[in-house]
Amino acid sequence: MTSPHRIPQRSAQILALLTAAYVSAQLLADITSLRIVDIAGSAMDGGTLVYPLTFTLRDLVHKVAGKRVARTLIFASAVINIVMAGLFWIVTNMNLIPDTGPQSELFGDVLGPVWRIVFASIIAEVISELVDTEVYSRWVKSFGERMQWGRVLSSNAVSIPIDTVLFVVVAFGGVFSGAVLVDIIQTNIVIKGIVTVLTIPLIYIVKPGRVVDEEDLIDA
Repeated sequence: MTSPHRIPQRSAQILALLTAAYVSAQLLADITSLRIVDIAGSAMDGGTLVYPLTFTLRDLVHKVAGKRVARTLIFASAVINIVMAGLFWIVTNMNLIPDTGPQSELFGDVLGPVWRIVFASIIAEVISELVDTEVYSRWVKSFGERMQWGRVLSSNAVSIPIDTVLFVVVAFGGVFSGAVLVDIIQTNIVIKGIVTVLTIPLIYIVKPGRVVDEEDLIDA
């Protein structure tokens, strides 16, 4: 049994910023995933422009606050995404004030949720981010504070393909041809891989915490 520990104020502030950034990126990714865009002649869902950041942000939260907090953030974000989609659906189907223009069609076309994509996003996010958490933990167990870049690289290398394949298959399987699905998967993995490499230095910005217990909060 461990005694209660408090996070220093600076670490708490950093954790608050990381949490806000993580949830915001998740929400923006889910909204923009509703649109398939062209990137250099390849198909990609719009959410890929921001979603890759969530993996590194999760790693930073893990480093600052521990495994248990990282897991909690993953599930909390999933719930927030469901609430967001539900709210968009309710507002899209509510009666409007007459003579206010084509706002119903505009709002519904942009934010009216496609539930298959919503659930595909949430399923892929939760599973891949939990896998990311486990790979990150194993790296820390093996290397401690050495080669921190490997925490990001190894965890993302495993979780990104899982996330991409799950999302594309669940969201678009049977809707697009197999060739288009493969194109989306390949483009997503390449873009996410590039973002991973570019964001590796962020792991050195936050201070490592002193682990009290692997499953408990850490005191940075």
